[in-house]
Amino acid sequence: MRPDIVELTEFYASRDGEYARRLINHQLRQIWPDLGGMELLGIGFATPFLATFEEAGRRVALMPATQGVAAWPKPDRNLAVLGREDELPFDDRTFDRLILAHALECSPHGNRLMREAWRVLRDGGRMVLIVPNRRGLWCWSEKTPFGFGQPFSKGQLERSLKNHLFATGELRGALFMPPLARVLPRGRRAVRRLSVSVERLGLRLLPHFSGVLIGEAVKDVYAPTPEFAAIRPSSRRYVPVPEAVTAREQPCQRTAAGRPAARVVGPGLTPPARPLR
Repeated sequence: MRPDIVELTEFYASRDGEYARRLINHQLRQIWPDLGGMELLGIGFATPFLATFEEAGRRVALMPATQGVAAWPKPDRNLAVLGREDELPFDDRTFDRLILAHALECSPHGNRLMREAWRVLRDGGRMVLIVPNRRGLWCWSEKTPFGFGQPFSKGQLERSLKNHLFATGELRGALFMPPLARVLPRGRRAVRRLSVSVERLGLRLLPHFSGVLIGEAVKDVYAPTPEFAAIRPSSRRYVPVPEAVTAREQPCQRTAAGRPAARVVGPGLTPPARPLR
């Protein structure tokens, strides 16, 4: 189960969403200080975080069909597309950087999504995953999109990256303050100062209890074969049933009364019609 496009848009327009976007973008900028001229793809609902990298050469947002899509950044200058996350509509080695937000934890095709992300990344390219932390408070609140899907621990995220041919890079945490901005005083400056103070204390005292994990991964072209094969499910095919073909090709004999005679499917023959008495 995943939040739809309306829920995601409304959340990031709220005070909790603004707080989450600002603090996550701060950590993203620490990981990627400059993406000048690079090709950047966001999968899931990554537009709140793509917006901070205005210096990128190209930015594209792909939103899964089960979620829905919204025009971004403007209706007359749209860079968002609707597509299948397990079959990305891009050529191999197209992008330098990837951001996965509200994607992996909600995807019913997580293995295939990760393999597709590996495919469209250029050799040595980097990806950031933003996932809810299993130890944090945000994954327990269904009033935020981080309360949907499967949360991850640090070890689970690192294992998933390794299994999908990625080398683990930097791993950070964000959102130490619970999602309570909507009940705090209306003053934005007061909320901002409080959130920054809680964030600093959390990073120092409780680094494992952040609301989300922000993990960087590097495409590893020399990695060993993963423990499982993320095979694309075969498409549905229709084949004729031999018995049905035999029955269809036999001539339909009729009785003297005009009713169809009994048909024997298989090696037998159609029995003769009964004579009238």
